Amino acid sequence: MSHFERFVEVAHHRVSRAPFFMVCVVIVVVWFISVPLWSDLKAWQVAIHTVASVISLLLLVLLENAGRRADEAAQEKLNVIAEGLAALMHSRAQEDRDLEESVQRLRDAVGLEERH
Repeated sequence: MSHFERFVEVAHHRVSRAPFFMVCVVIVVVWFISVPLWSDLKAWQVAIHTVASVISLLLLVLLENAGRRADEAAQEKLNVIAEGLAALMHSRAQEDRDLEESVQRLRDAVGLEERH
């Protein structure tokens, strides 16, 4: 696992929990309370928009990466199950022609032949 993948795992674990949500709420509350400190209301609004945009972009990239890897892991598990099922069906198909056809349909459906 690369450094980036480990970072994504840690980030995914942290941002999907309540403390991260509370940090976001605190940032918004502090921003809202800070309005008297700003002489220009437009700059005050730009500050939160900039922070929110940067955080949103980073989270989108990190969470999409984590989601893609989770999908790939689930697909690999399904492929292993399909391979095992096809092997079991094939071992029993000696006496049953319909079962052999089912094995072939299973292999075609999940692309088992292309992966080997």
